[in-house]
Amino acid sequence: MTEQVQEKLTILPLGGLGEIGMNMMAVAYGGEAFVIDAGLMFPDDSMPGVDLVLPDIDVLLQQGWNIRGIVVTHGHEDHIGALPYVLEKINAPLFATNLTMGLVEYRLDEFDLLGSTTRTVIGPHEDLQLGPFRICFVPVCHSVADGVGLLVTTPAGILMHSGDFKLDPTPIDGRPCDLEKIASFARKGIMVLMSDSTNAEQGGATLSESMIRPAFETIFREAPGRILIATFSSNIHRIQQVLDLCHEMKRKVVLVGRSMVANTRIANARGYLDIPPDTLMEMKDLGNMPDQRVTILSTGSQGEPMSALSLMALDKHKHLKINPGDTVVLSSRFIPGNEKAINQIINEFCRRGAQVMYEKVSNVHVSGHASEEELRYLIRLVRPSCFIPIHGEYRHLLRHGHIAIEEGVPKDHVLVATDGDMIEVSRDGIAVTKQLEAGRVFVHGKGVGDIGHNVLRDRRALSETGLIVVALGVSRETGKLASEPEVHSIGVTFEDAAQELHEGITRDLNELLSDLAPCTMEQWEAAKEEIRLVVRRCINKALGRKPVVKTVLLKV
Repeated sequence: MTEQVQEKLTILPLGGLGEIGMNMMAVAYGGEAFVIDAGLMFPDDSMPGVDLVLPDIDVLLQQGWNIRGIVVTHGHEDHIGALPYVLEKINAPLFATNLTMGLVEYRLDEFDLLGSTTRTVIGPHEDLQLGPFRICFVPVCHSVADGVGLLVTTPAGILMHSGDFKLDPTPIDGRPCDLEKIASFARKGIMVLMSDSTNAEQGGATLSESMIRPAFETIFREAPGRILIATFSSNIHRIQQVLDLCHEMKRKVVLVGRSMVANTRIANARGYLDIPPDTLMEMKDLGNMPDQRVTILSTGSQGEPMSALSLMALDKHKHLKINPGDTVVLSSRFIPGNEKAINQIINEFCRRGAQVMYEKVSNVHVSGHASEEELRYLIRLVRPSCFIPIHGEYRHLLRHGHIAIEEGVPKDHVLVATDGDMIEVSRDGIAVTKQLEAGRVFVHGKGVGDIGHNVLRDRRALSETGLIVVALGVSRETGKLASEPEVHSIGVTFEDAAQELHEGITRDLNELLSDLAPCTMEQWEAAKEEIRLVVRRCINKALGRKPVVKTVLLKV
């Protein structure tokens, strides 16, 4: 009897559907699975103290699938940043293109994981067999070199994952999207297309990376002194253009920032960056060069507080000071949530006499993501039976879903999914079979996962309203109050007013405790909530605020 072929493919997104960042999903068939990407997300203002946000993979492990490998589409942090944490729980081999693997290995080395992780470099036109999945890498253009989309042949049908992409007609490295390969798979019939939605709200087509060169040439010709360019260290094509211009205009380049130095070294060693001879110089030699012969290429374009760029803006960098006549170029997109920090450093540079060029005032940046016309083109080329928008906030996904419908994908075959949706897809249709709890893991310092939503709630409350601490000395012998309550406050009101506030709280507490008269530790513990409420009422009456109140019992 012939074994019946299962017709449905399962897709489980763990991050990247409903937010920018944290991209990760699993594709499963018949108990076998592989993972696409494992990225991180940077915290927003609602996550005080958090350094990184990772997808919670416990829900994936609970499925019991045999995970054949992790396939990485490109080397951005929102696609590779969680790998060191994921690999501690999933012992699976990694597969990526050459430059992407170099960027991954740099991260793994930081966590001492190189020796324990199996890694295989796959060429941009090669195929990879993982159990029932035959994965074909297809070159795509993006703001990091060596990115790929995935064409996955399974017993249920063909799946396409676009990766992050744009249809750049004149890429810097001469490596355009392989549309012919995509078309050849489309002729076989693609069951489901999952496509990058980041710029779904942007009309027209995204400009080519090569289009920023005229703006940079103008800046280089007109700059009276040093040029400081801040960009993402993974944007190798942008770095190449800067190095080429500096070589042509006889400027020396100083690389600033740990990731800028590392990524430039990796890209050069692997053949993705051509550093013109006698172009780079060390920071210690800056004093020997006239300003008009110097370019500084730095990280920190998002206004990160401790980045080299922010330290320069605030005049706190140990080696680099901004001079009147310097030109600062922020050659990157303002990531949502970072606008305030970026605007602050722009203002600081201006105060120090620098001219600042950025996306809103000069064509010094182009996106790495496809805009509406390119998204439509890909849908028309692929002609998928089903469509899932990926990589974006919910509004981006929703808009991309509407575009797919307008391009002829049946409405009931378009699924705007969110993290944790267990998706089943076949040639007949697509559906969410159940919603799983796809959580987030917060990283703070060396702590991974030890910060939950309750901790974040408390941190937000402390940052917004301050803290009152009530210390009560209780006699070991009698169980009665041994002295007047001590009241301390942090971040509630200014110092001169705090003393009067503390005296009022102490009066109200003495009145409460005389009525309660606790004399055992159990009674004291039970009184903590009433103490908290009395303190809160006192402060609310005096200041109209409700700070966090903590009561500390001390046996004396």
